[in-house]
Amino acid sequence: MASEPLPRASTTARRTLRSSFAQVAFGIVGALALRHAWSAAGAHWQLEPRANSVTAAVTAGLTTSTTVSSTASSETSTITDPAAVSTSAQGPADILKATLRPQSPLATVQSWCSSEIFCNGPLLQTINVAQLYGDAKTFVDKPTIGSPNATLEEFYALYNTSVVSDYSTVTYGSLKTFVEMNFQSEGLELEAGTLPSNTLPAFLQPNTTTIASPVILGWAKIVHSYWADLVRDTKTASLCDGIKCESTLIPLNHTFVIPGGRFREQYYWDSYWIIEGLIQSELYDLANSSLQNFMDELERYGFIPNGGRTYYLNRSGPPLFMKMLYTYVNATNDLSILNRALPLAEVELNWWYNNRTVNITSPYSNNTWELARYAVVNTAPRPEGFFEDYLTTNGPDISVPYTEEQKADLYAELASGAESGYDFTARFSSNPYVGGNSSNQYPILRTLQVRETIPVDLNSILYKYRVLLAELYTQAAQTATTPLSQAYHTQSAETLKSAILDIFWDSKKLYFYDFNITANARSSWFSPAGFYPYWSGIVPLEVAKDSTNALAAFSAVRMVLARYNGTFPGSFVQTGLQWDAPNAWPPHQFIIIEALQNLPDNLTAVALPTLSSEVSSFSLVPGSQLGLNESSLPPQPLLLGGNAPRTDSRADINEIDSLNGTSLVNGGDSVAGEAWNVVLAREVANRYMSAVFCSWYATGGSLPGLLPRLPDSVLNLTHSLNNTGNIFEKESMFDVDIAGSGGEYTVQSGFGWTNGIALWIAARFGSVLATPSCLGVNASSTTSTDAAIEFAAYHRALIRRHRRKSNLGHHGRISAQSIE
Repeated sequence: MASEPLPRASTTARRTLRSSFAQVAFGIVGALALRHAWSAAGAHWQLEPRANSVTAAVTAGLTTSTTVSSTASSETSTITDPAAVSTSAQGPADILKATLRPQSPLATVQSWCSSEIFCNGPLLQTINVAQLYGDAKTFVDKPTIGSPNATLEEFYALYNTSVVSDYSTVTYGSLKTFVEMNFQSEGLELEAGTLPSNTLPAFLQPNTTTIASPVILGWAKIVHSYWADLVRDTKTASLCDGIKCESTLIPLNHTFVIPGGRFREQYYWDSYWIIEGLIQSELYDLANSSLQNFMDELERYGFIPNGGRTYYLNRSGPPLFMKMLYTYVNATNDLSILNRALPLAEVELNWWYNNRTVNITSPYSNNTWELARYAVVNTAPRPEGFFEDYLTTNGPDISVPYTEEQKADLYAELASGAESGYDFTARFSSNPYVGGNSSNQYPILRTLQVRETIPVDLNSILYKYRVLLAELYTQAAQTATTPLSQAYHTQSAETLKSAILDIFWDSKKLYFYDFNITANARSSWFSPAGFYPYWSGIVPLEVAKDSTNALAAFSAVRMVLARYNGTFPGSFVQTGLQWDAPNAWPPHQFIIIEALQNLPDNLTAVALPTLSSEVSSFSLVPGSQLGLNESSLPPQPLLLGGNAPRTDSRADINEIDSLNGTSLVNGGDSVAGEAWNVVLAREVANRYMSAVFCSWYATGGSLPGLLPRLPDSVLNLTHSLNNTGNIFEKESMFDVDIAGSGGEYTVQSGFGWTNGIALWIAARFGSVLATPSCLGVNASSTTSTDAAIEFAAYHRALIRRHRRKSNLGHHGRISAQSIE
C-alpha cells in the first residue's frame, strides 16, 4: 500500500522521533534476535494449523495463482483430501492421479439458492470435498467462463453420466482441470474505484491537527491513504447475465468500500465502522454512495443482505443501517437523503419484526416482550463456508451419524451464527468447553444454539435504531405523518428499553447477558456484547444511582488493560473459535469506548481506584460477573518462557509505578483531573492504536522521514520481506504486535473496519495518544494465506529485563526510575 511522502521533521522533532523510534523498535529487534538465536539452537517454530484443516491432510504442492482484486496476496490452490490421510510421501503426480473419495448425501436444495453451480448440489459439494481451495469462498466467487448449462455439461462429462454417483472414476487432476477451463478468477467483476481527491482531512493537517505524537500523526496519514486501496466499483462490462455466464456477485450501482482480503464485496455491519472512518477522512460522497447501495438492496430485497453475494440472500447482519445514516446526516447536515432513507428504514425494521422477532415471557417479571434474535432459514451448507459446514454434520469423528433433520438444524445454526457477525463463538454454545482449546472446532460448532439465544447486542442495536429514527423524523419534518412516526418509534424504543433491562440485566453481577430460550434464563457467558446497552444509551437504575456500581460494571475493562498486553477479547475462554479468546476485535473496542463516554457525568466524578499489592484488578470485578474464577482466565504469556502470574496483584503486569502515580503500558498520556471513564476510554483507545500500529510496523510498515522500516533480518522472521505493513481485521488480547488467528479462514489484511476505527480514534483522542511501545514482534505471517507462523514465546522482554535488575515490587510492577 503506497502512501504519500511525509514532510521531514525539524531538528527538534527529529530528536523526539529518534526517541520514539527507540521506543517502538527496541523490543522488536531484540526479541526477534533472541528468537532467531533460539531457532538456530534447534528450537522449532510452531505452524498454526490451516483454518480448514481437520486432519493431517496430504498437501499437493500444486499452486495455481488466482487474481485477487483486494489487498490480500494471491491465494493458492491446494488439493487435499481429509479422508485420504497417508503416512507415505506423495508427490504432485500421485495426487493428480488419485480418485475422489465418496461423499455424504446431498442436503436439501433450497428455493432461495437455486443455482446448480454455486448453491448446494453435486458440483459445489464435489469441489469442496476435494478441497481444491483452502477457503471455500474462493470458488463461489469465480464467475463461469461459459453458460451455466455448458459448465454443468462439462462437469457431468467427468462422470460420463448426468448423475454423480461413482466418484472413483474422477481424479483430482481432472477436477482441477475442469475448474481451470470453466471458471474465471475471482473478483473480476469489480474494479478499483477512484476517490474525489487525495487531500488530507482537517484532523491530519499540520495547522489543525490535535494529534500530539508525530508517529501517530504520520501513521494516521498512511491509514487515511488506504481508502484508495479498498474502494470499488462494479465493472459493468464483466458482469454475468446468468445466460452467457453465471456469477454470485450482487452488482451495486454506486461506489463502495470493501473490508479487504477475501472480503471482495460490500458488507453490511463492516460498513458502519468504515463509514465512521470515511466521515473522519471527509470522504462524504463515498459514505453517501455506500448508503445508496444499502437503500437499493432494501428496495430490491426488502432487507440488507449480509454481503454483496447471492449466497448471502437468506440472511442479514447486525442492523446498523440507521446508525450509519445518522452518523452521515449528523456530519454533513444532508437532510435530502432522508426523503429516500426514512421509508426504507421502516422497511428494514418491518423485516426484522416479521422474520426475527419472538415473544419472550420474562421469568423475572412475568411480562411478555417482543425481542429479536438471529434465526436464518437454512437447510444446507453455506456456499462460502461449505466444507466447514459439511464436516460439522458429516465429520469422521461423529460416532452416530446425524439424521437429515439434525443436519438441517445444524446448517440453520451455522448460518444464524454467520448472520450475527460472530462466526463463531462459544457464546452461542450449549457446551462451550466440549472441544477444549483445540484446533478441531467441529465439536463445539455442533452445540450451537444461536436461534435459541436472544442477543443483548442485537436488541440494543434495534433500540438505538428506533431512537435515532425518531430523531431523524424530527429533523426531516417532511410530511404530515412525521409527528406520528416520531412518537411511535419513541414509544417503541421505550418499550424495548424496558425489555432489555428486564431480560438481560443482572443487578447482582452488574452486567448484561444474553437470554437463552431453552433454559428460560440469562446466560452466564461474559461477552463484550454486554456493553452494547450503554453504547445505545441504556443505563440500569442500579448503575445510574451509584458511581461505585458504575465502576464495577466496567471493571472487566480495567482488568484486561492491567493484566494483558493487547486489547479487549471476544471472550475469556480459549476455544479455537475466532470470536473467543485470545482474539480481540476492533468493533468491541469501539463499543467499549463509546459505552464509557455515554455514562452520565454524575457517575464518573470519582477517581479510578489505585491498584496495589492488596488490590488487584480482578478483585474489583463483581463476583461471578465473568463466569470464571481468576485462575481460569487465560494466562498472559511471557517472552522468556512461561506465563505471567494468574492470580492476585502479580497478574497486573501492565501497571507501572511512577513518582506521580500509576500509569499503564500503552495507555496514553494522562490529563490532570480525568474522570475514571475518561481514563479507561483513553487507555482502550491507546491500546487499540498500539495494537494496529505495532502489527503494521512489524510487517514492514514505515514512516518516511519519521520511522525507518525494520531490517530485513527482522522482517524475514515474520515473512514480511515484501510487505509495506498490514492492517488486520482482528488483534490479540496477549500482544500488540500480533494479528488474531483461528476461524474458518486465515487472517485477513486490509482492513476496512480496523482502518475506520483507527481514524475515528485519531480524530477523537489525538491529544492523548502516545507513541506506541511495540515490545517485541509476535506477528502472524501475513504474506501467505495458507498458514501463519506463531512464535512460541511472547514479548514481555522489557519487564523481564527490569525484573532482573531487582527493581520491582513483589507484585511485579516496574519502577519508573529504572526505565531509561
